[in-house]
Amino acid sequence: MASNCMCNEAGVLIFPCSGGSDVGELSDRVARKMAKCGQAKMFCLSGIGAHIPGMIESTKAANKLIAIDGCPVACSKKTLEHAGFKVLAFNLKDMGFEKGKTKVDEDTIEKVASKISGGKVEKTISRNSGGCCGN
Repeated sequence: MASNCMCNEAGVLIFPCSGGSDVGELSDRVARKMAKCGQAKMFCLSGIGAHIPGMIESTKAANKLIAIDGCPVACSKKTLEHAGFKVLAFNLKDMGFEKGKTKVDEDTIEKVASKISGGKVEKTISRNSGGCCGN
């Protein structure tokens, strides 16, 4: 396991916007990559918006909440804040991605995941292994 890996970091929930555009897809795929790498547990934003009691309680118990939004509307961040949560928010627009103009591929996913994780998603991941953090 790589020394800079966030694997085993407990209590981090990640909420992508997963919207209906290319940047929504990118948000979702970045969150899935980070979850697969063990950097966070992907969690249900709709459950928070619907005020599902068990999901609210699980979110309250987390050490850190990360929102990934694809566009300036910031639905993920706003949904979590509306429910009373403090969140570490990332917006793909702030990273230079534009709705309708963003290519969603492995390189883009890795670039965004690395920015969000502070460079802790290694660029040497084998595309065929599906592994993360040097696994």
